[in-house]
Amino acid sequence: MAFLLVVSLAVPLVACGGGSGGEEELTPAAGKIAFESDRDGNDEIYVMSADGSGQTRLTDNPANDWSPVWSPGGTSIAFTSDRDGNFEVYVMNADGSGQTRLTDSPANDTSLTWSPDGTRIAFNSDLDGNGEVYVMDTDGSGLTRLTDNPADDFEPAWSPDGSRIAFGSDRDGNEEIYVMSADGSGQTRLTDNPANDWSPVWSPSGTSIAFTSDRDGNFEVYVMNADGSGETRLTNNPAPDGLPAWSPDGTRIAFNSDRDGNAEVYVMDADGSGLTRLTDNPADDFEPAWSP
Repeated sequence: MAFLLVVSLAVPLVACGGGSGGEEELTPAAGKIAFESDRDGNDEIYVMSADGSGQTRLTDNPANDWSPVWSPGGTSIAFTSDRDGNFEVYVMNADGSGQTRLTDSPANDTSLTWSPDGTRIAFNSDLDGNGEVYVMDTDGSGLTRLTDNPADDFEPAWSPDGSRIAFGSDRDGNEEIYVMSADGSGQTRLTDNPANDWSPVWSPSGTSIAFTSDRDGNFEVYVMNADGSGETRLTNNPAPDGLPAWSPDGTRIAFNSDRDGNAEVYVMDADGSGLTRLTDNPADDFEPAWSP
């Protein structure tokens, strides 16, 4: 599966144990990158060190597991899977244990993002007939719809301070990046381009948003200020580049590229320099997610 066709996601927290009840306290997985790969025949979630070493499979299911996202504490990974017949949100411990379904709906629930305080999850669902952005508590309760538009709203991304959510929408005729308050109010368009802009992700400082756009003829990684100004292209390659993910310190960006013939995970400095390939597999590796 090519990375540009993948549904993205992010989300909650499985019981991580404290000292009570004999539960083991989980250790955060610092300096790791989770990603998706079909190298073993179907889409599964993998993890590796930030230098590309130690690539390890976390899920092992005949269905498809997609779009890993780390909890703010780095002890859990949320993902999307169709193992129960349609795409639902799941969560597991950082070592792959304790896989638990959080949503149970006849619709497709995808594209998750965890609130910075770890209490809520925003995600994409077509529960009401088209793609909208919803939010729920991390145990799957308290479902609330944040957007309500006849067009598709998708790929929410929570700001580091928890006050705003960036998202994609085709409500103005093509895919653009929008932002709203965390309660769904104040929905505002940030990009305005005849091409498609999607897959927004906030820098750790909250001052910038990286995104994917085909405005220059093919998909590339761009960055802009959080108010939509200063749009700048970071990659420049005839193959598609996209699905950026910031390092926790904001100095690097991991992303997908087909520049070597199939989808692989690369990393670059935040200004687009210092390009390094992290994966090298004849299958597709895509959708990187950096641990906190």
